[in-house]
Amino acid sequence: MRYLLLTLLVVLSFCLSASGQQQSDSLRVTFRVHAPTLPDSQRVYLTGSTAALGNWQPDKVVMQHIGKQVWEKQLYLKERLIAYKFTLGSWDNEATDAQGQPLPNFSLQLEGDTTVQHTLAHWLKKKTQEVKGGITGKVVYHRNLKADSLKHRDLVVWLPPGYEQDSKRYPVLYMHDGQNVFDPATSSFGVDWRIDEIADSLIRSKQMEPAIIVGINNTPDRMEEYVPGDKGSAYMEFVVHTVKPLIDREYRTKPGAKHTLTGGSSAGGIMAFMLAWEYPQVFSKAICMSPAFKIMHIDYVKEVQAYSGKKKKLRFYIDNGGIDLEARLQPGIDEMLEALQQKGYRNGKDYTWVLDKNALHNEAAWAKRMPDALLFMLGK
Repeated sequence: MRYLLLTLLVVLSFCLSASGQQQSDSLRVTFRVHAPTLPDSQRVYLTGSTAALGNWQPDKVVMQHIGKQVWEKQLYLKERLIAYKFTLGSWDNEATDAQGQPLPNFSLQLEGDTTVQHTLAHWLKKKTQEVKGGITGKVVYHRNLKADSLKHRDLVVWLPPGYEQDSKRYPVLYMHDGQNVFDPATSSFGVDWRIDEIADSLIRSKQMEPAIIVGINNTPDRMEEYVPGDKGSAYMEFVVHTVKPLIDREYRTKPGAKHTLTGGSSAGGIMAFMLAWEYPQVFSKAICMSPAFKIMHIDYVKEVQAYSGKKKKLRFYIDNGGIDLEARLQPGIDEMLEALQQKGYRNGKDYTWVLDKNALHNEAAWAKRMPDALLFMLGK
């Protein structure tokens, strides 16, 4: 989903103290919108990639009407790289171009107090209806899974074709941002990864080893849970000591590290790498799509560079696009690839890197590259 676009880059939130005083490291940003086609009575909302921007909730941050079809919102932000959009309170009514296509995320690199201004004359007008869901294959839901110090969440378990007809055991792929993996009805913006359709097709054509795929849903704290830090460590403990034991207990799995994979995109991509790197006795493979290994204050490259032990038995699929944020991720990905090479990991065997220069940072792009990832990890 598009709200993934910068969440791995903008950890922690809102920059006002409890007393309402501006923190010394915050910057004042004024967002101003001129919407000449809207009545002055219309509510306009700002949404984006930080808690202060509503974590991509389309109706959380209302702008103030200041007259003459102009709306404004002032925020104090600690983050230096943000993405944002404007809506009328729903993703069914976001700002569009003249052809009616939703505008791409606006992005802003902050270096000081600033005012950004937009003129938005076109707004999406969808009929109110739910996005039709659709999952290929059978899934089982585990609701409200408890985690110490973390918010509770659901799991979605996809069973490969043939699972219910045989008694075999299967590898398991643990995917982060589980809401977006299988079902467009639960994925933001109605676009999912299509991993169910992709895996089903590859398995039935005998190109891919059948596997169980577990979607671990995110929570509103995903910005902290999916990157290095206390909550990131707690999330890894949750996956290793709560989620995996449950799956191994309830399903016919191959529980060893050789047959246990993890994967994700954006913040979920760096989390997948971290899980494999820090728990090689549990995970042997990681799918890392569009990960922010080193950008802004995030730097996981140094963790790999500082490692001096025996080479870990790990395999990585790493990819990224080339447009907007994807291009900004490139230096950190280059450094991580170099660090892996220095530690003895070989391209084509221990890892592969895929670059799609024309790809954006979204679910459609990740779904397009998913066949490559699954074949590299589970191909026959």
